[in-house]
Amino acid sequence: MKRDAINAKNAPQPRGGYAQAVKLENFERLLFVSGQIPTDVDDTLPEGFQAQARQVWHNIDAQLKAAGMSKDDIVKVTTFLADRHHTMVNREIRSEYLGSLTPAMTVVIAGIFDTAWLLEVEVIAAQ
Repeated sequence: MKRDAINAKNAPQPRGGYAQAVKLENFERLLFVSGQIPTDVDDTLPEGFQAQARQVWHNIDAQLKAAGMSKDDIVKVTTFLADRHHTMVNREIRSEYLGSLTPAMTVVIAGIFDTAWLLEVEVIAAQ
């Protein structure tokens, strides 16, 4: 698979850890991961945003592994935050997980299905 990050010079540049667009060529598989919520396999909800964010990324990692993929295959991330005050901590924890990977990305401030959930994240992966 050929993967290129696209950041047009005549448009705003990304502000940390993502690409404005990701172009894929010659890929064989696409995986669409539904919004992952911050509960564990026993439906336990961690306290606080940091713990919930780490649980969400753990859940994403589990879905990727179940499909025979890894975080390196992520090409798009959409994050739904319950409160914009979590923006910077969200960025830090996402960066811990993604490292130098720069997928296309969207962050939306939204009412989330369960008011105890502080975020939900969906991803698209390709190989």
